[in-house]
Amino acid sequence: MKISQTNRRGFLAASTAFLTTPAILRASRAYAATPTLKIGHVSPRTGPLAGFAEADDYILDQIAARFGAGIDNNGKTWTVEIISKDSQSNPNRAAEVASELILSDEVDIIVAASTPDTVNPVSDQAELNEVPCITTDCPWQPYFFGRSGDPATGFDYTYHFFWGLEDVIGAFLSMWDASGVAKTVGGLFPNDADGNAWGHPELGLPKPLAAAGYTLTDAGRYQPLSDDFSNQIGAFKSAGCEIVTGNMIPPDFGTFWSQSAQQGFAPRIVTIGKALLFPSVIAGLGERGIGLSSEVWWSPAHPFASSLTGASAADLAGGYSAVTGRPWTQPIGFKHALFEVVADVISRSADLQDPAANVAAIAETDINTIVGPVNWAKGPVKNVTKTPLVAGQWQQQGDGIDLKIVANATAPQIPLTGDLMLLG
Repeated sequence: MKISQTNRRGFLAASTAFLTTPAILRASRAYAATPTLKIGHVSPRTGPLAGFAEADDYILDQIAARFGAGIDNNGKTWTVEIISKDSQSNPNRAAEVASELILSDEVDIIVAASTPDTVNPVSDQAELNEVPCITTDCPWQPYFFGRSGDPATGFDYTYHFFWGLEDVIGAFLSMWDASGVAKTVGGLFPNDADGNAWGHPELGLPKPLAAAGYTLTDAGRYQPLSDDFSNQIGAFKSAGCEIVTGNMIPPDFGTFWSQSAQQGFAPRIVTIGKALLFPSVIAGLGERGIGLSSEVWWSPAHPFASSLTGASAADLAGGYSAVTGRPWTQPIGFKHALFEVVADVISRSADLQDPAANVAAIAETDINTIVGPVNWAKGPVKNVTKTPLVAGQWQQQGDGIDLKIVANATAPQIPLTGDLMLLG
């Protein structure tokens, strides 16, 4: 048994017991004679990032059913218990609940998703406490460099799969280049981990946009949940910006877009990361949501299938809509893929009671998931592996809306489902 680790956690847990909140248990504890592996899960179920967790209940229920019979490892069947907690879209709260999961609940593996505000503090707690950790739904640069990662050494316990800023820049440029609009871009970058990474002069958008012949107007960092974008709008109008890009939370984009209409700013293309990922956000914008564009990490058109269930991307998206009555949303695929990787690691680990063996199994992962291949041996840096990315636009479809893939030069294996339409 994990004597030294359990004793260390037990001692620390006693001093942090006041942090403990009720957990959502997604699988039943086994009888004492049956070994149980605990998986901690952190996600922003409430707050401005809640759109990323909209599909959590559906995915966790599916996974609990799939894990219900246990997972075989070295001739023994292990019961899997998933304990899920809400980060409340707050980095400090994400760190607190990760600490609870590690020190009080004594999880064996912890997983997390949905922007650096959740992923980074959870990963930091896992690294500090020597607990294997798998994360996704965050560009790899904010994850890696935002945690002061060194490419020469990487991290010991924390692993991440997602695309990078180089991929989103490539996807955006492939869409913009084909549009014929002026290469004048207004940048919207908040003063947070994502915004500082996207707007970074060397690692973010400015340098590659300039190399591609685009002029970027950056009016400076704004504070999240700002109520006034007049300075940015004025700067973009003065520069004749026909494209607007950046990375924002949904409430901030709603404020910016409303004030743009009031102040007569009408760009031809608006491509925003994070804020424009979700159909609920687009629906809330009404007619002014049609034609907005964003990155597309996953969709029903993606040509991948689940290693757990065999379901295609279209099957998973359709199943979600059938059960919930809501349109598909991009995080569905990556939340499912997190547990595909977990199941694969559990089945291969040389000793599930040894964190080092579990970390070794994570590092040796080579699996085809519903979001594409996951193989940490391929980099681009230690602890990171990338998934494919394309660009899409929200378009009218019947009485509703759908996110059409309109540019796929960065991942031609993912088919186009529409053509780009200019705003205005």
